[in-house]
Amino acid sequence: MAFDVARIRGLFPALGDGWIHFDGPAGMLVPEQVASAVSTAMRAPVSGPGGAFPASQRAESIVTAARRAVADLVGADPAGVVLGSSAAVLLRRLVDALSERWTLGDEVVVSRLDEQTNIAPWTHGAKRVGAVVRWAEIDIENCELPAWQYENLVNARTKAVAVTAASGAVGTRPDVPTIAEFAKRVGALVVVDATAAAPFLPLDMNALGADVLVVSAQAWGGPAVGALVFRDPDLLERLPSASLDPGARGPARLELGPHAYPLLAGLVASIDYLAGLDDAATGSRRERLVTSLGSAKSYHAGLLAQLSTELRALRHVMVIGDAMRRIPALAFTVTGKKAPEIAEYLASQGLCAFADLGTSGVFAALGVGEVGGAVRIALAHYSNVFEVNQLVRVLEELR
Repeated sequence: MAFDVARIRGLFPALGDGWIHFDGPAGMLVPEQVASAVSTAMRAPVSGPGGAFPASQRAESIVTAARRAVADLVGADPAGVVLGSSAAVLLRRLVDALSERWTLGDEVVVSRLDEQTNIAPWTHGAKRVGAVVRWAEIDIENCELPAWQYENLVNARTKAVAVTAASGAVGTRPDVPTIAEFAKRVGALVVVDATAAAPFLPLDMNALGADVLVVSAQAWGGPAVGALVFRDPDLLERLPSASLDPGARGPARLELGPHAYPLLAGLVASIDYLAGLDDAATGSRRERLVTSLGSAKSYHAGLLAQLSTELRALRHVMVIGDAMRRIPALAFTVTGKKAPEIAEYLASQGLCAFADLGTSGVFAALGVGEVGGAVRIALAHYSNVFEVNQLVRVLEELR
């Protein structure tokens, strides 16, 4: 496997700004090939689908290519790929469709590990119909999400279990297949938010046990496009349609209005970029994705291990969580400093990072807000040892 970070860095014109980017929680920078694909599609004649002329056919081919690319990314059938403006919008649309058939006393299960994107739609939908929301708790010592608790959380009234494939806040990768197994025993739908995991490891929704999987292309440097993937495309036909077209079939049943075709062209280019992370990868796009993301996983595991070890060696820095399986994202606090102060200091030294006040999500569950919040950072495909060393050096000087 060949993960050449120097070559990869050359694909990102934005790295010329001179800053060190640990701002992955907001999404990675955009590779040149993605920007080019979007601008090229914007210059080409693209019309609405359904016409017999080239501009219309081009629109249809872009949508088809986007569905196939997402299907290759997660190991699914293109017929089950719903496209939209964001993961949050698509999840809300999914919950609205599902909750039309819920009744008073039905239940959904969410977790404290998840981002609000995969919590708010479910709590809103449950409140609207009088359903019960049950919570899977995290281990506050290591930020693990114990899978065993789901055996007691699910029951015959459980309609859906929503869980993340990886936390973008503390990096934890829960045991989704085991969680899904408990959910299947009671016939609950398993909805997995794979947005944070998608840039860093090969995805296989069958292996995960997911019935529905959601991703957002911005996480890996793609455009502002989300995708909702159904393992069984026939499920789309059994859901109430959200489309404005009464004749909509398949994925179009959960899609509203015309697509942003240039962004979909960029989505395809971004997944092709992922497939080329390992320049020795060969075979179909799906095969190249598995190889390339496997290489990325190995590279980032080593880089994260170095960063985590060196940060934990700083007596005034506390790294939050220590899960066994994780993606290269972590959060930390500094003794006597509030998160915004730390983030501002890092910015003054040329490092991009985000402060989280700890008022919601996993940090609220951990009580991080009581100590002034935490700083969130995430590595990216273009992160290297020099940047990690710079972060450690700057934090060592912050006392």
